[in-house]
Amino acid sequence: MYIGIDVGGTNLKAGLVDESGRILADARTPLDFRGAEAFAADLAQLARDVLRKGGVSEDQISYIGIGLPGAVAHGSVLYTCNIPLKNVPLAELFRREIDLPVLLENDANCAAVGEWLCGAGRGSRNFVTVTLGTGVGGGFILNGKLYAGGGTVGEVGHMVVEKGGALCSCGRRGCWEAYTSATGLIRMTRETMARHPESLLHAVSAENGGRVEGRTAFQAARAGDKAALELCRTYVSYLAAGMTNLVNILQPEILAIGGGISGAPEELLLSPLRAQVEEECYPRHIGKLPRIVRAELGNDAGIIGAALLRRAI
Repeated sequence: MYIGIDVGGTNLKAGLVDESGRILADARTPLDFRGAEAFAADLAQLARDVLRKGGVSEDQISYIGIGLPGAVAHGSVLYTCNIPLKNVPLAELFRREIDLPVLLENDANCAAVGEWLCGAGRGSRNFVTVTLGTGVGGGFILNGKLYAGGGTVGEVGHMVVEKGGALCSCGRRGCWEAYTSATGLIRMTRETMARHPESLLHAVSAENGGRVEGRTAFQAARAGDKAALELCRTYVSYLAAGMTNLVNILQPEILAIGGGISGAPEELLLSPLRAQVEEECYPRHIGKLPRIVRAELGNDAGIIGAALLRRAI
């Protein structure tokens, strides 16, 4: 058995995972960062909570996998933007608390491993995941192995799709993330609302307590609102531009989309996305089109992938 830990921006989640990828017990706690050593101790306590809930002892665990946002390599967190960790030997600090082998990896890579082994990528050799959340993350399985590079591979959100476009959180302009993340879609939705006071987008937002969310545009578009429909078409065109780039470079058999936006209606998201990628991607010339699908594991992908990391490296 294994333990997988998924470090999020607000919560820490852990699971006791068996060989088949089933989560046998889980636990979570709010992230309360008080320094690197306290952070390692909190992760270890979460692992102990999972052991207790699962009724197993430390000697029944092969290793503990931890997925973290940002750049990770050789047992250290090199840099992460939403937790103040830089060049921290986290595996070493963790093992002071629990003396078990520890594997660290980027959280998007862990999600890719989880989906590849137990979700949307099962049976493939070349598989890509893209997660559309607050940012845009990616993970690559190439020739049956996780491609992790030197710690910053998979930052797919920071390829430019609109030269000189919207400012991204990374400091660059026109990044894919600035247009296709939930954050980017919310910005574009607000801009559309400002231009179209007659749009149903305003009513959808009002029904949600005045909030604009990633789903707002799709809800109004599904009701037939013209401004929202045009916004969704624009959003999909940006999404297709980045997806086509990934297909042209990596030629995956399967490309899975996760995150909250991936739950949008098929006819407004996946169907037009597939059509655009198939029309524009280079592999169409030799009849090698990828399957573009929704990710299957939801919030469990990171836990499962962290727990089963060794099978992908």
